[in-house]
Amino acid sequence: MKRDFADFWNLLWEAALGVCAAFALLNAFAPHQDLPWKPLDLNHPIGQATAAKVSDFEVTRLSAPEEVAAVTDACIRTLREAGVQVERAEDRDDGGFCVVQGAVRLTGGDITPLSPGGLVMQCPLAVRYVIWDRQVLQPAAEEILGSRVARVENYGSYSCRRIYNSDQADARPSEHARANALDIAALTLEDGRTVSILNDWSGAGPEAEPRGRFLRRLRDGACRVFSTVLTPDYNAAHRDHLHVDGASRGLCR
Repeated sequence: MKRDFADFWNLLWEAALGVCAAFALLNAFAPHQDLPWKPLDLNHPIGQATAAKVSDFEVTRLSAPEEVAAVTDACIRTLREAGVQVERAEDRDDGGFCVVQGAVRLTGGDITPLSPGGLVMQCPLAVRYVIWDRQVLQPAAEEILGSRVARVENYGSYSCRRIYNSDQADARPSEHARANALDIAALTLEDGRTVSILNDWSGAGPEAEPRGRFLRRLRDGACRVFSTVLTPDYNAAHRDHLHVDGASRGLCR
């Protein structure tokens, strides 16, 4: 009996050492972006744990003010450590479902400017935009079109409304009502060209193929960063823009 008990503890100890060794190897050699216990670094490629790390910065309407402040401060630090200039914006409550918490503004630094700028958005959405900018937008523009993007033309982030501007009381609130969505209309390149969703998603002419391929690369990459990505292929309401958001549900169309 004593021998069996000793053998059991030896086996348990060996198993524990094996787990520790496996963890040490994983921690040392696995990509940083694939390990959920390592902090988010906006300069790293999109990995298996990237979405979960971004979600750590999300707050809900049930979050206490102290939690909102602490989580948003951590989110802002992550942006600033990545060379992004960002400022805390005032949260807002326009009644009903139109409530913005953890609001920030991207003001400059190592980022492709939004035009118009000064948008108020939830901090996790700002983080998603920076990741998409660095890991998807600029690499795709240089590879396919041979020029970097100078600015991202957009239709805004915050709008107190239901989806599709519906006036039906049972229609779902838009993520725009939480400043948790961004509508991208066009990309202006450093060489002066403009690639628009309306004209180039299914356009014609000699530049149609690379422009369309570029926009679909942006869509595919956005699906790895944002929760919801809607394009002209989804419905007519999105014929002139890409809708990206950080909703809890996921949809890539």
